Formats: sequence, structure tokens, C-alpha cells
Amino acid sequence: MKKMPLALLIGGMVLAVAACKGPEAERAKRDAAQAADSAAAATREAADKAADATREAADKAAAATREAAHDTREHLSRAADDADAATRRAAANASDATADAAESAADKTRETADRAERRAEEKQP
Repeated sequence: MKKMPLALLIGGMVLAVAACKGPEAERAKRDAAQAADSAAAATREAADKAADATREAADKAAAATREAAHDTREHLSRAADDADAATRRAAANASDATADAAESAADKTRETADRAERRAEEKQP
């Protein structure tokens, strides 16, 4: 069985009250007024609960957003730290490679100078 909307039910009660006469009419009027008051109170309570649930959901969403932003900042900070460390390692490796190349060039220069000196000594009488 379908449930009747509350407004339709109250409207039917008002029509029933209007059709009644005498002491039963008075009682029907009181019952209808009480039903209307109860319906209004139930509607207010439902609206209050819905508002509370909406506020709670909004608070949870805001907290989740703040947490996500905090996590994102932490991840970005870690990524920046990792990138900085990688840059430092790359610079150190480049510095090492440059030093190795300079040392190798110096060794070759010494070897060339030593050969030139030996040749010069061999040509002397």
C-alpha cells in the first residue's frame, strides 16, 4: 500500500472536520489541529535533522579537504627535498667527473712533457 503524503492526509482530515456537526465536529476539529501540530513538529524535526546532517557532512568534507591539502603539501615538500638531493648528487658527480677529466688531462700532459724531455736529452751531444 502506498503511503499518502502528509499534506493530503491533513487536507482529508480538514474536509472530514468540515463535514461534521455538533460535539463530534468539535472533537474532530481538535484532533485535526493536534494532527496538524504534530505534522508541523515532525516536519521541523526532520528539517533540523537534515540541517544537522548537512552541517556534519560539510564539516567532514572540509576536514578531508584540509587533510588532503596538508598531505599534498607534505608530498610536494618531500618531492622538492628529493629533487634538491638529486641535484646535489648530480652536481657532486659532475664535479667528480670534471676532476677525473682534469686529472687525466694532467697525466697525459705529464707523459707528453716527459717524452719531450727524453727526446731533448737524447738529441743533446
